[in-house]
Amino acid sequence: MNYFEQVSPEFEALKDYDETILWTGKPSYIPFLAQGIPFLLIGLVWGAFDSIFVMRILNEGFGGMSAFLIPFMLLHLFPFWGSILNMFRLALVYRNVSYAITTKRVMLRSGFFGIDFKAVDFDMIQNLEVNVGPLEKLFNVGSIRIFSGEAMSTKNGKRSMYDTFKAIENPYGVFKQLKQVSMDIRSDLNYPNQYRPEENQGYRTKYKG
Repeated sequence: MNYFEQVSPEFEALKDYDETILWTGKPSYIPFLAQGIPFLLIGLVWGAFDSIFVMRILNEGFGGMSAFLIPFMLLHLFPFWGSILNMFRLALVYRNVSYAITTKRVMLRSGFFGIDFKAVDFDMIQNLEVNVGPLEKLFNVGSIRIFSGEAMSTKNGKRSMYDTFKAIENPYGVFKQLKQVSMDIRSDLNYPNQYRPEENQGYRTKYKG
């Protein structure tokens, strides 16, 4: 999505006075929801097995244990209920999700009950990846993963955490644009002579890629 076609007013409100939004976009709806399908499939299988036992309790009863077993089984069915609720959550979250690339950083907007924003400055970005899965390929979209050094601790050690532009249109073009701007800002190699004015005004100079 081109900046001049549509810019989220929320991004406009957050940017600095000398910051320009170069690109904004939203995920494609169906591929975005599809990220919940693996959990949904596990939940449906889990529910199918548990439902057999629940029906047996309802039909045959287990004497005085029924009062205990029914609440236990409802709790045991949490993966089933949780997988369905997760799909509803994704559907509600979708309307709040959008992404932006500016002359200083990338911004990610999301939220369930409220609106959350996250910004990653270009000097923090360590690696960029573009991935197009089978379903994303059907919808001509893809995802860009941004690694800024964040990690979370697990029982097997630390696991890298990524910020992701999910299921966006023209993923390779956006990836190239993001990589170019990030390199320009971080390395200060590609743009000084071409984009800076002849009279350098120090901190008042502005990236105009």
